Amino acid sequence: MKALTYHGLRDIRHEGMDDPQIENDRDAIVQMTGCSICGSDLHIYHGHGFSEDIGFCVGHEAVGEVVEIGRGVSRVKLGDKVMMPAAVGCAACRSCLAGNVANCEFGAGACYGLSARLQGVQSELFRVPAADMNAVPIPDGISEDQALMMTDAMATAWYGARRADIRPGSSVAVIGLGPIGLMAVEAAFVMGAHVVYAIDPIAERRALAAEAGAIALHPQDALETIREATRGRKLECVIEVVGSDATVDLALRLVARRGTVSVIGVQQSKRYAFPLERAFAAGLTFRAGTCSVPEELPVLFPLVQSGRLKPEKYISHRMPLSDGSEAYRLFEAREAGALKMVLVPG
Repeated sequence: MKALTYHGLRDIRHEGMDDPQIENDRDAIVQMTGCSICGSDLHIYHGHGFSEDIGFCVGHEAVGEVVEIGRGVSRVKLGDKVMMPAAVGCAACRSCLAGNVANCEFGAGACYGLSARLQGVQSELFRVPAADMNAVPIPDGISEDQALMMTDAMATAWYGARRADIRPGSSVAVIGLGPIGLMAVEAAFVMGAHVVYAIDPIAERRALAAEAGAIALHPQDALETIREATRGRKLECVIEVVGSDATVDLALRLVARRGTVSVIGVQQSKRYAFPLERAFAAGLTFRAGTCSVPEELPVLFPLVQSGRLKPEKYISHRMPLSDGSEAYRLFEAREAGALKMVLVPG
């Protein structure tokens, strides 16, 4: 089969790999019909990924068709159209069955495409462990594009907004307007926010947020503008979707007393000098971490089916898998309006 593999700094190759095999009776093999590049994939692309491995298949967002199942698979059937949440669980412990794969009690939680431990899904075929849980049949009324966006990006956006404590009437800021940030803007409105400030240095992305109803600001103007607009009170809820020290610091400066900061941007630095004294004095709630996709899907499915959320509109490119290296280059450079890059077989 052909796959996108990592070989070092900005070195993603479309090359042959051995076809995946059933390794456990609960495994399934899925033929990819669509996969996408996540912002966190750029950490690997930039050469400081999550392992020392090279030559492994990358990617953790995909949809496809089940083409082989192990003897222990009972819920997923051959021919099923399925979506793969970015991280897998054991499908046996209480945490995983509740959707919280990050707390797998048997240590089986893992994300696709971070190392050779669990090969990625930017490939023609891939193995899904514990497939009865980790290969989710796409519900009626949801397109493959919508399902693909919910394998990580839309779920993470919703998770970030939910953990920002957004309630009807809340004032909100979203820092970083990549696909996840733009979806977080929409999620905030669905949760009842009365005003959402959308902050990003790229004018085209600010324009998309403004189309969704947000007040779009350049980061250099954000603090002063929001202070003036709120008469110094600032905002109740802030979602940070970048992961840099500067944007986390901005989030903490934008939040009101007794407000909540929700950080979902994958952190780019090893250590951040957290202003604990200021946060303590203001009574802030600070949350950070990655999403467990299965926890968010029960709420997201009806919102997408009803049209309240339309994550597919942030797909900017559709390219063959063979052009994966160029897709990564465009995505990193933010060229040609690059937002969500979808790769299809070919």
